[in-house]
Amino acid sequence: MAGPILVLNTGSSSIKYELVDVGSRERPARGVVERIGEERGLLTHHAGDAPPYERHARFATHGDGLAAVMEAFRKAGPELRPVAVGHRVVHGGTRFTEAVRVDDEVIAAIEELAPLAPLHNPVGLAGIRVARQSFPGVPQVAVFDTAFQLTLPPEAYTYAVPRDWRERLGVRRFGFHGTSCAYVSRRAAALLGRDLAELDLIVLHLGNGASATAISGGRSVDTSMGMTPLEGLVMGTRSGDVDPALAGYLARVDGLDAGRVEDALGHESGLLALAGTGDMREVRARSDADARLALDVYTRRIRKYVGAYYALLGRVDAIVLTGGVGEHDAATRAASLAGLERLGVVVDPALNEAGSLEERAVSPPEAEVAVLVIPADEEWEIARQTLELLG
Repeated sequence: MAGPILVLNTGSSSIKYELVDVGSRERPARGVVERIGEERGLLTHHAGDAPPYERHARFATHGDGLAAVMEAFRKAGPELRPVAVGHRVVHGGTRFTEAVRVDDEVIAAIEELAPLAPLHNPVGLAGIRVARQSFPGVPQVAVFDTAFQLTLPPEAYTYAVPRDWRERLGVRRFGFHGTSCAYVSRRAAALLGRDLAELDLIVLHLGNGASATAISGGRSVDTSMGMTPLEGLVMGTRSGDVDPALAGYLARVDGLDAGRVEDALGHESGLLALAGTGDMREVRARSDADARLALDVYTRRIRKYVGAYYALLGRVDAIVLTGGVGEHDAATRAASLAGLERLGVVVDPALNEAGSLEERAVSPPEAEVAVLVIPADEEWEIARQTLELLG
């Protein structure tokens, strides 16, 4: 199969898209629709070297946003005739262990899994449905964020909770950011000039959502996110690890129901709760006590997971940083790995602060553990898996 693949990454309030030709390695167009459901939405479309095409409007639904994307291609180019459409779907449960071609049965299964990802699976389905209508006869492929993490061993994915919850209700750790982990682990092997099958890696995906994943031989063996993307590291608006009894305590002392607590932990916590903003750039620019505490809590949690995963793996060949914060925030990279020198983890200040946007090592050449910065490219990975599935 030759030709461009349209990749749709439909989030809770945004749609990222890119036209990718894996064979020629060309990427003729990309863009994003932001603030879906709000009064002042924005579509930004980039086609080749042309000035960006922008449209300011209210996109009430994801369907409206996708219709605007199609219009942007018509007005600003290039001609949109994809040979396939690849979709990011957040939660595939235990059913989807790899990318699948979309049909009615797959759509029904993604709908059934919506309670596990209520903010993401329904909007992912909206993207799939609009794309099927817009491109009848064009193959549609779903790539699942959870699929890469399904190699977790039972001792990693099993919660110590009642058997009925585990067996009847499917309570277990799933893990996320799998598309990102798959891409950067392969790139790490290429950067090191080694076979991925022989490497032990710790991948730190640090963005508005953040996770740590231990990877041995190209397979995930542990990950910080759990049944939902709430567990683990401190994030932009998510708390990460908290005492599970917190919900019961808040219900007793303040009358908060489970839904309200879940919403607060997911949307009103993390950096936002500690510093008043979920944007790491804004926190980093400040020097007040709240900002300093937020940074200390954020980086300490990362360091704790790195140490834990080092112990699980037994040895580490490389630590890979990716995501918006991981790629662009030198100070957070250094603080997150500070104090691990006895484990062979050293960050070279000059390399770390160089400001490059390329894949690179920020550790000294002689370091026992390579510290790598690899830009995330989930769109390329989705296109690659789509092409691989369709042959």
